[in-house]
Amino acid sequence: MKPSVLVVNCGSSSIKYALISAEPNQPRLAGLAERLGSSNARLKGVDSQGRAFEQALTDTDHTRALEAILDRLEGRLPDAVGHRIVHGGERFTRAALIDDDVAAAIEETAALAPLHNPANLQGVAATRQLFPDLPQVAVFDTAFHQTLPPRAYRYALPEALYRDHGIRRYGFHGTSHAYVSERADTLSSLVGGGWLTAHLGNGCSTAAIWEGKSLDTSMGLTPLEGLMMGTRSGDVDPSLHAHLSRQLGWSLERIDDVLNRGSGLLGLSGLTNDMRELEDAAGEGHEGARLAIEVFCYRIAKSLAALSCALPRLDGIVFTGGIGENSPLVREKVVAHLPHFTLGLDRAANARTVRGREDRIDGRHPAAPRLWVIPTDEEGRIAAETRQLLEENNA
Repeated sequence: MKPSVLVVNCGSSSIKYALISAEPNQPRLAGLAERLGSSNARLKGVDSQGRAFEQALTDTDHTRALEAILDRLEGRLPDAVGHRIVHGGERFTRAALIDDDVAAAIEETAALAPLHNPANLQGVAATRQLFPDLPQVAVFDTAFHQTLPPRAYRYALPEALYRDHGIRRYGFHGTSHAYVSERADTLSSLVGGGWLTAHLGNGCSTAAIWEGKSLDTSMGLTPLEGLMMGTRSGDVDPSLHAHLSRQLGWSLERIDDVLNRGSGLLGLSGLTNDMRELEDAAGEGHEGARLAIEVFCYRIAKSLAALSCALPRLDGIVFTGGIGENSPLVREKVVAHLPHFTLGLDRAANARTVRGREDRIDGRHPAAPRLWVIPTDEEGRIAAETRQLLEENNA
């Protein structure tokens, strides 16, 4: 029997979890512990009957939150733990069995992901304490993109910055891009197709995938590069930091905060980073909301067009993520900016494809690239990579 995997995605004050069985008849138990360390910490999720629950967590750190999560697993203890780790640097090109050496390597990479890797390691430490006898596996956001060629991952900077400090493009959302591109191959009866994948949510990225390998992607050294996102600016002039410092006297910390937390859909609209609210506001004539949507969609199309250069053949585009799966308006606007791709959007299919529905939304012309909406399953992908590694180690 294949192992059940507890997938843990640990932030500095949160733990997202999912217990995933390899057996198709076993329901997934999933939830989120949030605001850890505060007086209003909560655990909420879904039980095996599909019923939502929520409970207060008092005086709770990550270890105690995991203990509360265990009580919600209905006696179904995991056989292994799979951890989402944001940054693996160049060392980790695939999932890795966590031992002291791997944990130390993840910590060393924290300089490349200071907001994420230390928090991810808190989850590793807590689960190793609670489950000392279970195998723990690290699955890296960056690993899927380690197949990028140098022409795609190198910056035009002095060699020493790459050689001595690892300054290069790494890419993120790897588990999502891997999952939906593999699913697109299956749905389209292709063996190693050429896909442009668009993961669109509060964080956004695109990727060019050929025969199951990432050849280019929009995010870079950090998740700030690339597309405009919910609160992140995406690409800006590299001299913006110096300009804001000279003209406004802003510190690097303030500039970094504005670009990561005060820009994107939120900054342009002046309203919110929630696409649903922006679409409503734009429909009521709010100019900031309209502009935010227009810039967002144009930048996605621009990125997809650029990434198409990496593919020997374009078989189609896949939309995923909270916005990609649920906004027919965004999908239609993105496709409208790519007339030279002859995509042929089916508006009726596009309009009905929301709320986790998987569907093909093109006109199904045999010669045209396909358009798919595929709900992502990053937790499922982490569980699958965890199982694969354990099977290989036990072979």
